[in-house]
Amino acid sequence: MCGSDCATGEAGRTGLCERGLKAYESAINEGGVSGGVPECVLGLGLLRPDPEQAGRFLAVSPDVAYANTARPIERTIQGHQNALADVLLAIDGIRHIHSKAHRQRVAPVELLDDPALIAAALERAVQSCQEELITAQPGGGRSPQLLRQALERDLELNERGVVQRTLYQHTVRTHGPTMAYIERVTEVGAQVRTLDEVFDRVIICDRRIAFIPGEGDRSASALTVRHPGLVNYLATMFEYMWARARSVDPRTVTQRSPLISNEIRSAVLRLMVDGFTDEAIAKRLGMSVRTVATHIKKTSDALGSRSRPQLAYLIGTTGLLSGPGNSLSGAEEREDL
Repeated sequence: MCGSDCATGEAGRTGLCERGLKAYESAINEGGVSGGVPECVLGLGLLRPDPEQAGRFLAVSPDVAYANTARPIERTIQGHQNALADVLLAIDGIRHIHSKAHRQRVAPVELLDDPALIAAALERAVQSCQEELITAQPGGGRSPQLLRQALERDLELNERGVVQRTLYQHTVRTHGPTMAYIERVTEVGAQVRTLDEVFDRVIICDRRIAFIPGEGDRSASALTVRHPGLVNYLATMFEYMWARARSVDPRTVTQRSPLISNEIRSAVLRLMVDGFTDEAIAKRLGMSVRTVATHIKKTSDALGSRSRPQLAYLIGTTGLLSGPGNSLSGAEEREDL
């Protein structure tokens, strides 16, 4: 029998007690050992009965003892591994059935009509992003609070290797907080471009789920889009805008180049000619009504127009907005956006 210091049988452990060690040492040094020997050395196969003398035990090589003891355990483990492989193979064989049924159960488009629900759904989707997050953010500069939240999220995504691309409107180039945010995220590899007009807000995660504004109050209404065709359509629209957009380099002191100033003024005049009010133009381009009025007035003065209808006529007849080589002044101006 083993003493209290023997670990054999305790919580599945196997070990040698002090008496077992001494018995094994005696069997080696004296060619065998007689009398009661601890169960631990017998259980590990370190001693075997002497075939020529009853009650006497001979020492067994540790390597031989290990092989004899471990072989049945290894066969059991191998059997379990084979059974596990069979289970995995069977499950993989029907996994597509579950995935197909799950896709059919999940609504391809879901309305979220509560700000808390929208925030929670966005948080889950962004946290699950593994490869790519693309975003279009119209409306000009964003609030410092939103930018702080976005910065923390985007830096964490970068650490996970998620590629990030964001589209803003040209008007953010003179908005200090937004430019400070852009500087931080571009330092770690995110890409940011601006465009005169962004068709609407969209967030797409791994090209599997997208978020777009709902009807009415857009701060309290959003649509979650999971249909692959619709998500692909939104991603394609983003790529078209991205190809037309211009990169932002926060290290450049002046972001409003003559070319970008031209594009902004062209967008204002184009919408004015189409009949939009100053308020509607300002909302669509993410700028102040004052800035819209300034663009229109400077163009009106340059063309000698005395009324808005006359200005629209002159813009049309002079070809002011006809193609990239229009005749708008390229002088860079700092306006209150």
